[in-house]
Amino acid sequence: MKTKNQINQIMMSLFMVLITSLITQAQTTQTIRGRVVDEVSKTPLIGVNITVAGTDPIQGSATDLEGNFRIEQVVVGRQTIKVTYIGYEEQTIPNVVVTAGKEVILNLSLIENINQLNEVVVVANSRDDKTATNNDLAIVSARSFNVDDTKRYAGALGDPSRMAANFAGVIGGDDSRNDIVVRGNSPTGMLWQLEGLNIPNPNHFGSLNSTGGPVSMLNNNNLDKSDFMTSAFPAQYGNAVAGVFDIRLRDGNNQKSEFVGQIGFNGFEVGAEGSFSKNGKGSYIANYRYSTLGIFNALGIEFGTGSNVPLYQDLNFKISLPSKNGKWSIFGLVGNSSIDLLGSEADLESSTDLYGSENQDGFPRYKTGIAGVSYEKNLTKKTFMKLTAGVSATDETFTGDSLVRDSNDEVVARYRQSEAAFNTTKASLVGLFRTKFNSKNSLSYGVNADLLSFDFYNRDIFANVGRDSVRINVEDATSLYQGFATWRHRFSNKLSFNAGIHTQYYALNKQTVAEPRLGIQYMISGNQSLSIGYGIHNQVQSPYTSYVQTKISDNQYVLTNTDLKFTTSQHSVITYDWNMGENFRLKAEGYYQQLSHVPVEQSSSSFSAINTGSSFIPVDQDSLVNAGTGTNYGFELTLERFFNKGFYFLITTSVFQSKYEGSDKIERNTAYNTQYVGNGLFGKEFALGSKQKFFSINLKVTTIGGKYLTPIDFDASQQYGSTIYKENEAFTEKQDPYFRADLKIAYRKEYKKSTLEIALDLQNVTNNQNIFSQSYNPRTNTIVTQYQQGFFPVPFVRFTF
Repeated sequence: MKTKNQINQIMMSLFMVLITSLITQAQTTQTIRGRVVDEVSKTPLIGVNITVAGTDPIQGSATDLEGNFRIEQVVVGRQTIKVTYIGYEEQTIPNVVVTAGKEVILNLSLIENINQLNEVVVVANSRDDKTATNNDLAIVSARSFNVDDTKRYAGALGDPSRMAANFAGVIGGDDSRNDIVVRGNSPTGMLWQLEGLNIPNPNHFGSLNSTGGPVSMLNNNNLDKSDFMTSAFPAQYGNAVAGVFDIRLRDGNNQKSEFVGQIGFNGFEVGAEGSFSKNGKGSYIANYRYSTLGIFNALGIEFGTGSNVPLYQDLNFKISLPSKNGKWSIFGLVGNSSIDLLGSEADLESSTDLYGSENQDGFPRYKTGIAGVSYEKNLTKKTFMKLTAGVSATDETFTGDSLVRDSNDEVVARYRQSEAAFNTTKASLVGLFRTKFNSKNSLSYGVNADLLSFDFYNRDIFANVGRDSVRINVEDATSLYQGFATWRHRFSNKLSFNAGIHTQYYALNKQTVAEPRLGIQYMISGNQSLSIGYGIHNQVQSPYTSYVQTKISDNQYVLTNTDLKFTTSQHSVITYDWNMGENFRLKAEGYYQQLSHVPVEQSSSSFSAINTGSSFIPVDQDSLVNAGTGTNYGFELTLERFFNKGFYFLITTSVFQSKYEGSDKIERNTAYNTQYVGNGLFGKEFALGSKQKFFSINLKVTTIGGKYLTPIDFDASQQYGSTIYKENEAFTEKQDPYFRADLKIAYRKEYKKSTLEIALDLQNVTNNQNIFSQSYNPRTNTIVTQYQQGFFPVPFVRFTF
C-alpha cells in the first residue's frame, strides 16, 4: 500500500508529464528525416544513431535497412544533429534550420574509422557540415555551401555566385554581374557542373564566352548542399584553370506535399514538391520564376531603369525515382531573358548608369536549356556507380542600331550597326565509379564525353561607307573526351594521401593532355589539419575564339585561330585549418599559380586572353598564338563563427598579385589584379517572445583594391568618334578602391504548419559611388565615367506551407 508521500510524488510526476505534454503541443514542431550512407561506396548504413543535441529527453532515431531515419516533433528553430556509428567517425551538423513550413531532409555520409576496435574515434569537428565538401577528395581550396547561406547573407539575393563572392580568394566588385573571379583568373576559367554534367553559363543574360550574368537561373529553393573549389581541384574535374562550382539539386519531399510562394529581387516565384503516390518513394520538385521588374513595368510601376526593363523567366525541376535496383533522377533548368537597351530614350543629362549606350539601341535576347537523366546504383557493397546523360543548348541573338541626332539631340535617323546570332547544342555522357577496397584504400574513376555543335554569326556594319565586316560565320561540331582516376590511401585517421590523373582529348585540334593531381592531409591534432595540393589543369579555347576570321579582301576571309592549343595552369596550395572550438574556425591558405600557353597576338602587343570574359560582348581577336603567360600568387585568411546562440560572423581577406605577359613580353597587371579583398559578414537573430517569432539583422561590408584600367586615348577617340585605348599602356591606370556595405533585416514567423519570412535588403547603404567604367562620348566630346549601383532597397517575402 502506497504512502501519502508516494501518492503525492506520483501525482506530481503525472502533473509534470501533463505540463510537458501541453508545452510540447503548444510549441510548433517539425520532422527531421533523411538517409545515411558510406562516404565512398554510398552503401546504406544500418543502425546509425542520429540524435538532436540538447533535448531532454533525448530525441533521436536509428537508420533502417535502407539507411533511412526519422525524428518527429522536433521544436522549430536551429538544432544541432549528432551522428554516431560503430567503426565510423562521428559527425556533428550544427545550425540545422527547422521551420514549420517544410520538413528537414538530410542526406548524410560517414567516413569509416581505420581503428575498428573503438566504437567512435572523435576527430573534433572534422566533419562539421560547414567545413566538409560533398567531394571528400577536395582537401584544399574547397568549401561547401547550402541554401541557408544564400538566404542569410546580406547582398547575396539568393544567388550562389554572389554568395560565393564572400569566400576568400573570390573577387567581386561588379554590381551589374555575378562573374566569379578566382585568385586573379578570368571568369572564363570557371567550370560549372549541374548534377555531374558540364553545363553552359547558368545565368540570365549570360553571353557566349562568359560564365556570369546579372541574375542567376539557379533557384536557391531547389539547391542542395554544393561544392565550390578555387584551386588544385580533384582529378574528377577538368577543362578549367580557375575554379569549379559543383551544383547539386535536392530531391523533393516524398512523404508530403509542400509549397512555396516568394517575391524578391530575382522575381515572383512559385514552387511545389511532393510524392507521386501515397506509399511511393518517388518525388518531384519544381520552381518557376518571372522577373519582378517585368511584372512591375506591366503594372506601370517605374523602378529607375527607364525603358531598359529586364524580362526573364526560368524553371528548375528534379524528379527522383528510387527503386530496389537503384535510383533514377530527371532534372532540368530552362530560362530566357531579354532587354531593350534604348539609347534613343536615354536621359542625356544623366547618362552615367549601367544600361547601355546613349548612341545605340540594342536588343539582346538569350535562351538556355539544360536537361539530364541519371541512374545510380551500388553494384556491390564496395562499388558505387552513377551514369548521367544530358543535353544543353543556348541561343543568343543581338541587333544594334546606331543613332543619328540633330543639333537639339533629337534622334533623326538610325542605321543597323551590328547583328549576331550564337547557337550551341551539347550532348553529354558521364560515368562515375567509386570502389572502396578497405578502410584505407579507395579508387574513384570515370569518363566524360561532350559532343558540341555550334552556329556562330557576327557582323559589324559601317553604314557611312557602305561596308561591313563579318567577324565570324561558321557552323560546325567538335567533341571533348575526359577520363580520370584518383587513388586515396589513408595511412591512419590522421594522415591521408590522394594521387590522381586526369586526361582529355579535344577533337578540334586533335590534342591530348595528361594532368597529375596530388593531395596530402595531416591532422595535427583533433581540431587542426595541414593540407598540400598540387595539380596541372588545361582548358580548351572557346570555339568562337577558334573560328574568328580575318578579312583579307572584299569577299575573302581566313581562319587564323583554329590551331590554338589548351591553356595550361599549374596550381600549388598549402592549407592550415583550425577548428578553434565548437563554433569557431580559422583557415589560412597560400597559393602559387603559373599560367602558360595563353592566347596572345602574333604581332607584339599587350593583348592576352587572360583579361577577357567579364563582359556581354565576345572578343573578336584574330591571329592568336599560345605564347602568353600569367602568374597569380597570394595569401588568404578566413575567420568564422558558425551560427550559435543567434550570432554568426564570417571574415575573409585575400592579399595577392596577378600579372601577365602578352606577345610584347612586358609584365603587366591583369584586369583582375585588385591586390586585396576584404569581406566582413555579421548576423544576429533574436527570438521575439516565443520561439515562433524571429527577428534578424545581417550586415556585409566589402572593400576591394581598385582595378587597373587601360587609359583612353582622347585625341584618337576624337578622330574616330569612339573610345580608343592606349594599348601600349594597358592596365596601368588604377581606379579608386571599391567599397560597399549591405544591411539586411528579416522577420520569420512560424505557424502550426507554415512559415512566413519577410526581409528588406538595403544594398549599398552608404550610397558609395564605385566606378564601373570610362568611355568616350562623341556627343559631348568628353570622357564619361559610369558608376555602379547606388543605394537600392530590395524587399523579399517568402511563404512555405
